[in-house]
Amino acid sequence: MDSSSRVRVAPSHDDPVIRSGSEVLGGPTGRRMAPYAGWWTPLRVLLALATVVMAFGVLERGDCRDNAWSRDDGQQFAHACYSDIPHMYRERGFVDGAIPYIDEGDWQPLEYPVLTGGVMWVTAEFTSVIKSGTADARAVRYYDVNALLLALAGLVTVAATIRLAGRRRPWDAALVAASPVLALHGTINWDLIAVALSMVSLLAWSRGRAGWCGVLLGLAVAAKLYPVVMLLPLFLLCARARRWRAVLLTTLMTGLTWLAVNAPVMLAAPDGWKAFYEFNADRGADFGSIWYVLDQKGHGVGPLDVVSTALMLAAFAGIAVLALLAPRPPRLMQLAFLTVAAFLIFNKVWSPQYALWLLPLAALARPRWRDIAIWQAGEVIYFFAVWYYLLGGFDRGLPLDAYAVTVLVRLVCLLWLVAVVIRDILRPALDPVRADGFEDDPAAGPTATADTGHRRVEAFA
Repeated sequence: MDSSSRVRVAPSHDDPVIRSGSEVLGGPTGRRMAPYAGWWTPLRVLLALATVVMAFGVLERGDCRDNAWSRDDGQQFAHACYSDIPHMYRERGFVDGAIPYIDEGDWQPLEYPVLTGGVMWVTAEFTSVIKSGTADARAVRYYDVNALLLALAGLVTVAATIRLAGRRRPWDAALVAASPVLALHGTINWDLIAVALSMVSLLAWSRGRAGWCGVLLGLAVAAKLYPVVMLLPLFLLCARARRWRAVLLTTLMTGLTWLAVNAPVMLAAPDGWKAFYEFNADRGADFGSIWYVLDQKGHGVGPLDVVSTALMLAAFAGIAVLALLAPRPPRLMQLAFLTVAAFLIFNKVWSPQYALWLLPLAALARPRWRDIAIWQAGEVIYFFAVWYYLLGGFDRGLPLDAYAVTVLVRLVCLLWLVAVVIRDILRPALDPVRADGFEDDPAAGPTATADTGHRRVEAFA
């Protein structure tokens, strides 16, 4: 048994909520308990837990699956089992065997980045191996194929989270594996692919593989635009440590990888490739954002792109000041969480599944069940509220004022977690990862200092 395993953190000792809950099972683990002997390592336990949780998410969509996600009666909203996946299959040409970005027809151009579009096309081709059945039946089969793929992406996310948590704190990843967000939001869209790639890229960074971090981050950006903001925390930590080579290499490889994935489509079908960027540029205030509520209440902000971008950049500037002036270098996961949270808060749209972007970052930024539960409560409330609000198109459902309250509740719950993470950065002794003095930042990678790692570091002032 290595020395790091002897000092692994037991959740029943470390987390107040788990410690209180453990009383019904006899109390916290004893000092003489053998740590994780046998086949059931923390990794295997949490992968099994995540598999069960994601399976519940698929079962929760059983009513929609039985009805092939029909748009006619609103039942996909009434049963809160909506998914974009079968609708994209029927309404973006995949059911007709179209190649995204290239083929044109009586369907809307595909408004997704190239890597996600490629995944959508490959899974559509796999679905069409069995050619029997109606379009609706094939759309259900398409959902099933993608649900399996997204479950694998979810497992990769959990595994990367375990590794990023460090050898002493593998159980922090239970905040991801047992999450209702993972269950409810996992198969709304293809976001888990970008999430998995992003977390593996940060894992590469933590292992000192700056080039591979860039390659994986470039793939993530090719799947979903949001991971590009993760370059900011890397720049800030390297600026503070005065170590530029790694982040410059990561940035270069991110750009080259993104270009390598996008260039073939850019050259072969420039109009189809531009559809994603034009769609987002022309998009107004949309569901989930505070801008949508203001717009629906007659207080629209304009020009929204300018206002939204300015506030986002101001938030990033605030994060930069915090990172550079904090008493100790913030942990990478703290800054990554704050950066993505700022991107979401001021974005023009805040779809339910975007909670997945924050999930592993939040678990690593503030590994405390109470604080993560507060944030996720807001996400779960909003998850059900948005579907009931959309029932308004069928003369029933949640009125605008009630929906607006849930948007604000979701925002307040996220701001709570943001505030706690900022407090931990300003007062490192309150950071659960640093509080016992054994580890500084398990994900520091190229910015790690001589006193970091799996050994005791200096006490905090």
